Amino acid sequence: MKVAALLAARATRAHRKAWTAVFAALTLTSLLLGAFGLTLASAWSAHPRVERYAGADLVVAGDQTTRFSAASLGDRETASAGLTERVRIPRTALTAVRGVPGVRTAVADLEFPVGRAGRSATGRPWEAAQLAPYALRTGRAPQRADEVVTGGGAGRVGARLTLRVGGRDTAYTVVGVAEGPGSAVWFTGAEARRLAGHPEALDAVGVVAESGTVPGELAGRVRKALKAAGVTDVGHRADGDPAAVRVLTGGERGEAEFLAAAPARGELLAALGSVAGAVVLVALLVVSSTIVQALRQRSHELGLLRAVGATLGQLRGAVGREVGRVAAWAALAGAAGAVPAYLGLRALLDARGALPTGLELTLPPLLWPVPLVTAAVTVLVAGIAALIGCSGTAKLRPAEALRERAPGSARRITGLVLLFVGASSAGTAALQQGATAAAAAGGAAVTMVIACAVLGPWIAEGAMRLLGAPLRLFGPGGRLAAANCAASAHRLGAAITPIVLVTAFAGVQLAGGATMTHAGDAQARQVLRADLAVRADGGLPAGAVKRIREVPGVRAATEVVPGTVLLARSQLGAPELERLPVFGVTPERLTHTLDPGVRDGDLARLRPGTVAVGADRADSLGARPGSTVTLRFGDGQETRLRVVATYQRSLALGDFLLSREDLLRHTSLPAAGRVLVATVPDADRKAVTKALARAVPGARVERDPAPVRGEAAEQALAEVVSVAVVGAVGGFTVIAVLSTLALIATGRRPELRLLRLAGAGRRQLRRMLRLEAAATVVTGLVVGAVVASVPLLAFSMAMAGTLPYLPPVQAAVIVSVVVVTAAAGSLPPVWTTLRGRYPRSFSPSGD
Repeated sequence: MKVAALLAARATRAHRKAWTAVFAALTLTSLLLGAFGLTLASAWSAHPRVERYAGADLVVAGDQTTRFSAASLGDRETASAGLTERVRIPRTALTAVRGVPGVRTAVADLEFPVGRAGRSATGRPWEAAQLAPYALRTGRAPQRADEVVTGGGAGRVGARLTLRVGGRDTAYTVVGVAEGPGSAVWFTGAEARRLAGHPEALDAVGVVAESGTVPGELAGRVRKALKAAGVTDVGHRADGDPAAVRVLTGGERGEAEFLAAAPARGELLAALGSVAGAVVLVALLVVSSTIVQALRQRSHELGLLRAVGATLGQLRGAVGREVGRVAAWAALAGAAGAVPAYLGLRALLDARGALPTGLELTLPPLLWPVPLVTAAVTVLVAGIAALIGCSGTAKLRPAEALRERAPGSARRITGLVLLFVGASSAGTAALQQGATAAAAAGGAAVTMVIACAVLGPWIAEGAMRLLGAPLRLFGPGGRLAAANCAASAHRLGAAITPIVLVTAFAGVQLAGGATMTHAGDAQARQVLRADLAVRADGGLPAGAVKRIREVPGVRAATEVVPGTVLLARSQLGAPELERLPVFGVTPERLTHTLDPGVRDGDLARLRPGTVAVGADRADSLGARPGSTVTLRFGDGQETRLRVVATYQRSLALGDFLLSREDLLRHTSLPAAGRVLVATVPDADRKAVTKALARAVPGARVERDPAPVRGEAAEQALAEVVSVAVVGAVGGFTVIAVLSTLALIATGRRPELRLLRLAGAGRRQLRRMLRLEAAATVVTGLVVGAVVASVPLLAFSMAMAGTLPYLPPVQAAVIVSVVVVTAAAGSLPPVWTTLRGRYPRSFSPSGD
C-alpha cells in the first residue's frame, strides 16, 4: 500500500499536464450527468399546477388516461397515454356529490371557447369562480343571460361586449370584474350550460368540504356515493380501457385543469431518458479514451516499473490511486456546476415553449443530492477506465513490458462485429416508423462510432495509404507527415475517434430533425392550392362555409380543423399508443384547395365514419380503400373508420384525414379552424377578399395563407433535446480532441527534438504537424460522415422518402469546430520544442 501511494503521488506531480485533460473530461462528465439527473428527477416529480381548483378540497372528473394491452413474450403488457381532450362526466354526478355528508358546496364546472375582439378567451359559469377562488374586484355577479363578469381587468363595469361562441355573435353587458386571467369570461350557470352545448355532461365538479372534514375521508365517501348512484364510468371505450370517474385530491386536482400537462410529463421523461443514455455512452467513450491515452503515453514508464520488480497489484494500486485523486476533485467540481447547468436547461425548455402551460417541474429536497450520486458514478467510471488503461502493461511479464504491442485480432473481430450490428440497426430503422425508427437510427450511430473507435488503427492505416501520396506533394514536411502517419496508425486512430464521434453524433441528431422539417415544409408548399383563408376566434358562424362558396370568384372552400388521435398497436411485440397530429376537413371540392397527392381512392367520399390514410401509414397497417382502421380520439373514444383513400403527402397533412364533424365531436376546446379558399383563375383577389369579409362578418381574411402543416405536440421538446444532445456531445468532443491531440503532441517531444538534431528545420516540422492535423481532421470528418450517412439514409428514406438534409450553416459549424479544435490540440503543446535554433535540452551551450 505504501509503495502504491508513493508511486501515485510522484506520478501525479510528474504528469500534471496529462491529468489536466483527464480532469476536464471528468468535470464535464460529472456536470452533465448531474444536470440531466436533476432534470430527470424534476420531471419525475413534476405535476400539473393547481389554479382554478385551488379553493376546492376535491375535484370529481373523468379519467384522462387511455390504456392498451397486448401480449408480449408470453406476458400481458399495458401501455398508457394521457388524453388531451376533456373526458366529461354525467351531470348526475353533481346531485350524488351534493348529498354526501361533509360536503359544504359542490359546483359544476364547464369550459368552452369564446371569441372576444378578435382574440381567444374561455367561458365558464360564475359559480365555478369560487373554486379558485376568484373574488370580485368591482361590480356584481351575473344574474341574467346577457350579463358577464370578465377577469384580470380586461373590461369595465357597464361596457358592452360582443362575444362569439359556437360561431354566433351575441352582445353582453359587463356587470363585474374579477380576479383571475384576463382571458376568462364568466356567465350565469344556465347561459354557460346553453353555450357549452352539452347540458347533460360536466367538465368537472369542484367540492368544498365543511370545516373540520378530512379531505381523504371525504373522498372515500364521495366515491361510495358515486358508486351507489351508478356514476362510475363516463362511457364506453375500447375493451380493457376503463373510463372511470375519478375523485382527485391534493396535487392531483391540477390533472382536471391542465390536460396537456400529464402527457407532456411522460414525453419529457422519455426524451430526457434518451438524452441521459446518449450522454452516458458518450461520457464512457470519451473518459475511457482520455484516461487510456494518458496512460498509454506512459506505457514505457509503467513497463519499466514492471521490469524493475513492481508487482501487478502495486502497479494497479498506483494507477488507481492516481486516477482516483484526479477523478474525485473533478467529480466534485462537476457536481457543483450541475445546479447552474440544470437551471440553464430549465430556462431553455421554458424559452422554447417545450413544456405546456401548467406543468410544474419541482425538485423536492430529497432529490437534491442527485449530483453527488452522479459524481460517485463519474469516479467509478474513471476507476474502470484506469484498470482498462493499465491492464495491458500490468498483465505482461516484466521482460516483455517495455515492448510496444500491435493491436490484436480480437480487437479487429470485435470492431467488425460492432460494425455489423450498427448496420443491422440501420436496416431496422429503414423498416420502422416514428420513434422506433429514430431510436434505431440513433442506436446504429452509437454502435458504429464505438466500432470505429475499436477499429481506429486499421482505419487510420487505410486512410494514410490514401492520403500518403497527396501529403508527399508538400515537400519535405509533407514527406515527414506521411511517414509519421503511416508509422503511427495506432496513435492516429486514437486522435480520429473523437472527431468521428462529434461528426456522426451531431450529424445524426441535427440532420434527422432537419430532414423531416425540410421534407415536411416542401410537402406543405406542394399541398396548399388555396389563394385565401378565412378564420375567426370563437368559431365561424353557422353556414359560413356555404356563404363563402357562394361568393363570386370563389372556386372552392374547405374548412380545416387541427386535432390529434391515438393509434394503438403492437410494435415489436410490445403495446404502444402513438399520438398523431391530424386534420378534420370538409370534402367538397377538397383537391382544389389542398393537394394531398391521392394514391388510391377518392377524397370526395370522405364523410363521418370514414378516413383517408397516408401512404406510408397505410402500408404499415395494411390498409387500402374499403378496409377499416381503428383510432382513438383525443377524448379516448375508440372508433372504426372505413378507408376511402390513401395519399402521399403525409408529412404535411399527418397520417390521417378525417371528416370535420367526426373530429369536432371529440374535441373539448377546438382550436380556431380556418376555411381555405381557392379563387377562379381570372378573379380579382381584392374584390373577392372584400366580398368574403362582408359574407362572414367578424372574420379575418388572409391574402397569403400559411401552408397546412401538422406538427406533433412534442416537436418543440424534440428540438430542445437535440440542442442539448449536440451541445453535450460537442463539449465532450472538444475536450476529447484537445486532450487526445495534446497528449499525443506532448509524448512526441523527444521525437521532434531528434528530428531537429537530424537536420529538420522548424518550418518543415511545423508544416509536418499542420499536415498531420489536416490528415486527422479529413479522416475523422469523412469517416464520421460515412458513419452518420448509413443510419440517416435508412431513417430519411423510411420517414420522408428523401435523402438526408443538413443545413449548410450547421455543417459548417461542425467542420469549423473540428478544425479549430484539432489545430489547438496539435500545435501549441510543441511550440516550445520548435523554438530556438537547436532543441533546448541538446543546445551547444548545455542549456
